[in-house]
Amino acid sequence: MKVLVVGGAGYVGGSVVDMLLQTQHAVRVYDALLYEESFRKPVDFVYGDIRDSERLLPHLQWADAVVWLAALVGDGACALNPEVTVDINQESVKWLAEVFDGRIVFMSTCSVYGAQDATLDETSPTGPLSAYAVTKLAAEKHLDGKNAIVFRLGTLFGVGDRYSRIRLDLVVNTLTVRAHREGHISIFGGDQFRPLLHVSDAAEAVMGSLEASNTGVFNLHRQNVRIIDLAYQVRNHFPDMAIERSDVAFEDSRNYRVSSTRAEEELGFKAGRSIDQGIEEVKELLDSCRIRDVDNPRYTNQAFLTTFNTHMHYRGLTER
Repeated sequence: MKVLVVGGAGYVGGSVVDMLLQTQHAVRVYDALLYEESFRKPVDFVYGDIRDSERLLPHLQWADAVVWLAALVGDGACALNPEVTVDINQESVKWLAEVFDGRIVFMSTCSVYGAQDATLDETSPTGPLSAYAVTKLAAEKHLDGKNAIVFRLGTLFGVGDRYSRIRLDLVVNTLTVRAHREGHISIFGGDQFRPLLHVSDAAEAVMGSLEASNTGVFNLHRQNVRIIDLAYQVRNHFPDMAIERSDVAFEDSRNYRVSSTRAEEELGFKAGRSIDQGIEEVKELLDSCRIRDVDNPRYTNQAFLTTFNTHMHYRGLTER
């Protein structure tokens, strides 16, 4: 099978590409390297913007399957320029659905559920609270009726590969960095839930779906965790760390728990990597000084994209 990974230089893409290189599939990456200075993996590579349909179309015509990871990701990053967010997250997927008849693996987000107290499955009502979630939900609808599988990912964590940029703006990774560097964690509220998923478990779900016949929407997560409980779990890896809890509510009002029963029963999905494993992976990077400057904005989507505030068209597509 010929597999085009759009956004293959990103956080999820790095793990997906590494796994694909262990198979007999022909692999091609299409990416604009927004967060990277180079792409040196031994795979066919095309530098390009997903909004450049003339450039992207021949590579879609080459492919039997496309893994669509390209997106502006995160509430803060998408809020910087909602118009660009719509172009990249929504309109590009509409175009994809119109021109490509092969297998599509698409990454959405559990953020489409917004703030709800129940445990949510794919039939539950959605309530997106941000441009990020709104555009992802709209993109899902463009793929209705296509040979497409949509994964609503929980909040990712951990290290996906040894080359691609790690994201340090995701809650498990963020708390681990703060514990390592500052010796304490401040938690605002803390009763809000997040469904969590290791980045490489997301990549394995992609691998298992490329040649499958399943279509539609699937939640993917390992476990639902309260933020305050996650803080105590991080402390297990940093025994001297202090936890400071404030009753002041955090500005992020999302609160949701999900069920991945459909993916488990229909796809055989099982998240094999624990939160503790992800914490240790990030801790090892920090202990060995493999991240020279954790404050570098390139590790945080919103902070990095803010540096482009004077020309918010961005250089091209971004990736998860």
